[in-house]
Amino acid sequence: MLPTLETGSIELVVTSPPYDALRTYDGIKPFTWSDFEIVARELYRVLCDGGVLCWIVGDSVVKGSETLTSAKQKIYFRELCGFLIHDTMIYEKTNFGHPEKVRYHQLFEYVFVLSKGTPRCFNPIKDKQNVWAGHTPFGTRTVRQKDGTMKPSDNRARTPEFGMRGNIWAGLTAGQEEICAAIAHPAMMPFWLARDLIYSWSNPGDLVLDPFFGSGQVGKAAALLGRRWLGIEINERYVADAERRTAQMGIVYELQN
Repeated sequence: MLPTLETGSIELVVTSPPYDALRTYDGIKPFTWSDFEIVARELYRVLCDGGVLCWIVGDSVVKGSETLTSAKQKIYFRELCGFLIHDTMIYEKTNFGHPEKVRYHQLFEYVFVLSKGTPRCFNPIKDKQNVWAGHTPFGTRTVRQKDGTMKPSDNRARTPEFGMRGNIWAGLTAGQEEICAAIAHPAMMPFWLARDLIYSWSNPGDLVLDPFFGSGQVGKAAALLGRRWLGIEINERYVADAERRTAQMGIVYELQN
């Protein structure tokens, strides 16, 4: 499907591709390195100038060593596709999927924020509680008078209650977001993560693409934020779940600025 899309027609891509054959996805063939190369080049082509790709990925452990799949992909994106590595964010999970016995529990995935040139927009989420909210910066601010003397001045902005987030985002997994719900997809993206990435790197009316659509979280989040969306999914069973999920538009999520 990607080759059929018009060059420069997409403002934002948010996706979590299958990596390291961690899931079988109903017997569909594994996502190979050759597949990745094709997808990476096509995503660069379909993004507009200033468009952003949020690529959520991790590494499995094989024979006692991490695979370095994420690092290899990151290098390919920059060296062979032309993307800028705008940021390397961390999605920190509030729990682990599988207990570890010889290393600390795995609690995070990377979110590579890749841009085709300088990002065309950035809408920072400001929900980080400031410790010094309501206070002015430390020290005494002075203003020089006409006679050369210095007079103390209190004309300084006070620290707001909330500031901009850092690039490590901690939050619930999809299973924790929908406790006791039947989840058809084995590796579903958390709704909050899709929502916050879309809010940050696109504007209302922009077209958001997820080429590994899965259960449709990106589409649902995009619609709720006033963005257009396009999802590509090879598994018919997941398509049915995505159609159901994106039809549930009853809740509007507000982000604090």
